[in-house]
Amino acid sequence: MHRVIPALLAALMLAACVTSPQRVAGFRQADVPIWSAAAFAPDRIAGRWQQVAGYAVRPGGCASGELEVIPAAGGYALRGTLCLDGKTQPVAALARPVGPGRLAVEGQEVWWVLWVDSGYRTLAIGTPSGRFGFVLDRGTISPDRLSAAREIFEFNGYVPGGLRPF
Repeated sequence: MHRVIPALLAALMLAACVTSPQRVAGFRQADVPIWSAAAFAPDRIAGRWQQVAGYAVRPGGCASGELEVIPAAGGYALRGTLCLDGKTQPVAALARPVGPGRLAVEGQEVWWVLWVDSGYRTLAIGTPSGRFGFVLDRGTISPDRLSAAREIFEFNGYVPGGLRPF
C-alpha cells in the first residue's frame, strides 16, 4: 500500500502538467485574451492602404487587397477589396469607431485594430472570433513591421504560422 500512494501522487502530478488542447475558432485560440490598441487614433487612418498579409488556410487563393479609408459623416467610408481566408471580398461600408481600437464595419463583425505602428504606416486588424486577420500598409511593408504584426497576432491568440504575406 505504501508503494501505491507515491505512484498515485506522481501520476496525479504528471496529469496536472498536461495541458488540454486549445480550442481554435477561425484562426484564433478562443481561450486566449485579445486586446485592441487603446491608443489608436482613427483620424490618422484616412488614405490608401495595401493589404500585405492575411490569414488563410492555404497559400494563394487571391492577390493582395487594397482599401481606401475616407472620412465620412458618422465615421469612415471603406472602399476596395480584401483577401480574407483566400477569397476576394469587396468592401464598401461605413466604419464607425465603437471603442478603443475598434471599428464597427457595416455588414461585418467589429474590426479590432490589434496594432498600429507609431507612424501609422501599418495596421494589424483581427476579430475576437478569429474569422479573419490581415495587415494593411501604406506602401511596401518593411520586414521589421511585418514581423511585429506577426508577433502581435500570435500574442492575441492567432495560430502561429498562419499569417501569409502577399
